[in-house]
Amino acid sequence: MIDLTTTYLGLELKNPLVCAASTLGQELDNLQRMEDAGAAAVVLPSLFEEQIELESVYLDRCLVQGAEAYAEAISYFPDMVTYNTGPDGYLELVRRAKERLGIPVIGSLNGTTRGGWVRYAGLIGDAGADALELNVYDLPTDPDESSATVEDRLAELVREVRDQVCIPVAVKLSPFFTALPNLARRLAAAGAGGLVLFNRFYQPDFDVENLEVAPHLRLSGPEELLLRLHWVAILFGQVRADLAVTGGVHSARDVVKSMMAGASVVQIASVLYKQGIDYLATLLADLRDWLEAHEYASVKQMRGCLCLRWVSDPAAYVRANYMKLLQGGAARLRL
Repeated sequence: MIDLTTTYLGLELKNPLVCAASTLGQELDNLQRMEDAGAAAVVLPSLFEEQIELESVYLDRCLVQGAEAYAEAISYFPDMVTYNTGPDGYLELVRRAKERLGIPVIGSLNGTTRGGWVRYAGLIGDAGADALELNVYDLPTDPDESSATVEDRLAELVREVRDQVCIPVAVKLSPFFTALPNLARRLAAAGAGGLVLFNRFYQPDFDVENLEVAPHLRLSGPEELLLRLHWVAILFGQVRADLAVTGGVHSARDVVKSMMAGASVVQIASVLYKQGIDYLATLLADLRDWLEAHEYASVKQMRGCLCLRWVSDPAAYVRANYMKLLQGGAARLRL
């Protein structure tokens, strides 16, 4: 019998498949389908910093009748009301998901500043979440703000949130930090029990006819996995935090690669939009078949076997690999 169990954020999971934060998780019936199809845990859709601030604006508007500035201020926020029912509704989703599901439920907070994060982190824990994911969607645009300032702010945020909650905390990072291994160690020291690699920044497009910046949503593809594999393999064994791959996992072979790099779990969403929630069962069956065919007794047995510290040629992860690719490409061009 193949052992698919793994450990993530101190949680014992029946397999490494975790449903990532997405709009699919807004409906309890979908969450139940995820569990029935084999998901080991679910990350609920994110509660956005804008929703927390929007709640405060509405409250101020009610307290100060006739203050037109408040009505105008509300228009500054994106349309978060239709995303879900706001902070109170989010806490109710956490409670109901915990009542209904038998697998771990992970809450998610999305933002960049301290704001209401610390308070709501505690409330999400009180509502019954088994863990909390901080989805740090931070794109610095101020040329006067240094990378050190950005990283200091992030580490302090993790420390404050961790001090507020009794549940494990993971941090979902972007790949755009200048010294990611050092930042990863700092976040682990600040209390992060897990690092999720990587957040996907949705790049806006240009509407050249109307001279507007237009939102552009594109689901992930398997080609995005390579960046995740690269950095998980570098961080594994060097950071005291569990590692999760998110973005680009679309097949059982992608799961295998992620585990060999050093991931404890993979988080999936795009493939569920494309193939349907029931595709989770197919992934699990294919994963078992692959392990059996290659004579692995468990997923833990392969974990980290291709990481930077253990691979026979560590230079494959750094500059030497770049040189080999250039040489190989030049040779093919000559042919």
